[in-house]
Amino acid sequence: MNAPVSARGLFRATGKKSKPVAVRDLEGNIVKIDALEREKDEFYPTPMEPIRAIIHAEIDRLREFPLIWGPACGTGVIGRELRAHGLQTVDSDMIDRGCGAEIKSFYEFTEAPAKAMLENPPFAECGWGNGKARWLKHALDVLGVEYMGLLMNWGWPGAGGLKQFYAAHPPARVYLMRWKIDFTGQGAPPMLNAWFIWDKKHKGETVLRMLDRNDARQSEMFA
Repeated sequence: MNAPVSARGLFRATGKKSKPVAVRDLEGNIVKIDALEREKDEFYPTPMEPIRAIIHAEIDRLREFPLIWGPACGTGVIGRELRAHGLQTVDSDMIDRGCGAEIKSFYEFTEAPAKAMLENPPFAECGWGNGKARWLKHALDVLGVEYMGLLMNWGWPGAGGLKQFYAAHPPARVYLMRWKIDFTGQGAPPMLNAWFIWDKKHKGETVLRMLDRNDARQSEMFA
């Protein structure tokens, strides 16, 4: 993976200045800094609320699988929450972050270790652009998973180049979260996100549903 590139050099070359970013300090005050600090490998753990909300919404279907895979598990937060709900999991990732995951690239798998997957995937590999929907194609066309839930930006389906893929693999359900997520925890502009669920058991048109923070709270109560 290439190292993140800063835009500061461009601003200096063009004579422009980067705009300060508003963040919340430890006392809760809004302050401005030159730029947000980047996490190593551009990794940000998935916040707990969207995880608990989707488990609450999909728990009956998830319980039908003996094992649920997290192929880009990071610190293993999704797997831990699934296990707290009595579900069995298997995790893998390219980088060891201390959660006991198998260290192996998603694309090295020629057979999925589980028929179900729940993940916050590398977004660049799910869009068209440089990724050409590689992650999605590998999961659905190569590994043939029966169930896949991915946390992605709400605007993902409108990305240029995805029309043919989306027509061939329409999601079964889409859960739009009625709150915005700051993945960095640094006060970055929050994004509108949704869980996209591909489920071979589903027949018919894509179903749109809404999630709110109450779904996350109810899931926490029953964990």
